[in-house]
Amino acid sequence: MILKGILYSSIAGMATSLGALPFLFLKPHRTSDKTIDSFLGFAAGVMIAASAFSLVAPALEMGGIIRFIVGFALGGLFVNLADKLIPHKHLLKGHEGPDAKRLKGIWLFVIAITIHNFPEGMAVGISAFTPQALSIAIAIGVQNIPEGAAVMASLIPMKYKKGKAFLITFLTGLVEAIGGLLGAGIVSISQRLLPYMMAFAAGAMIYVVSDEVIPETHSKGNELLSTWWIMVGFIVMASLDVALG
Repeated sequence: MILKGILYSSIAGMATSLGALPFLFLKPHRTSDKTIDSFLGFAAGVMIAASAFSLVAPALEMGGIIRFIVGFALGGLFVNLADKLIPHKHLLKGHEGPDAKRLKGIWLFVIAITIHNFPEGMAVGISAFTPQALSIAIAIGVQNIPEGAAVMASLIPMKYKKGKAFLITFLTGLVEAIGGLLGAGIVSISQRLLPYMMAFAAGAMIYVVSDEVIPETHSKGNELLSTWWIMVGFIVMASLDVALG
């Protein structure tokens, strides 16, 4: 199951590179804010649906309301503390965390991506112990494609060379593989931890969507457009969940 978790999270994580790949062959130019916000909106919709159907529902069924509340709250708290304690740089918010100005910009971006995507990798790794494994891996992979495109499109206008921007985007995939290893490893210690960990992953992802992704898409006057793309992403993931059983 651990190997399954690592494999699924690696495949899902590498999907970010698919979104970034076309930018290596295009002439450098500024991608419109509407396009980026559409990408991020779709990714947010998929993440919300994946959390609700493939993580929250099974966690409640397996562990009940108390275990769900504990795990879900700890997931949000984990990301909140990471945001406060680890220096990083969001595309929108700028420098955050202690001593952020002492680090080079590329490392701040890498750390921000780690905070953002680590819970996604954990979700895939944890799901290796459940019937929802394939649907979660596909969901995270699907949302990683436009998310990778959005990151690449945001970095190029900031004077990052194509190769370096692609490397940063590629690292998001590597981060998810590490998250998958940790998630699967923790659950392998005891199956009793599974409902807690599924709720934890859901709480972390919902926190990221609410705290970072949606505010990002609503910062440039594209609220309505990004909201509809959130709806589309949710529909796509809900349909995949039904189709995959």
